[in-house]
Amino acid sequence: MNSEAIVVLTTVPNAEAAERMARIIVEAKLAACVQVLLTMQSVYVWKDEVQTESENLLLIKTLRDKYDELERLIRANHSYDVPEIMALQAERISETYLGWLRDSLA
Repeated sequence: MNSEAIVVLTTVPNAEAAERMARIIVEAKLAACVQVLLTMQSVYVWKDEVQTESENLLLIKTLRDKYDELERLIRANHSYDVPEIMALQAERISETYLGWLRDSLA
């Protein structure tokens, strides 16, 4: 059972940026919930060099029809030149949670 629910991932450089971004997103009604996972290590390639940095991951619970506006908001408020913005479709979701998600974003 596919649904219109998605989880959008983005990373930010620190806890302050994570809380700021989460609040902006929820206050704009582009997500019903944003979970912030604090301090993880990211290893990635940037400008042909391997980098290692501490980052915070945001798990953004929203609906597919909010994605384009959410992506624009993240880009406009992000400090990275190329922010991670990746959506994962919820293959299955409880009806009560999906109802809450829809109601929160109406």
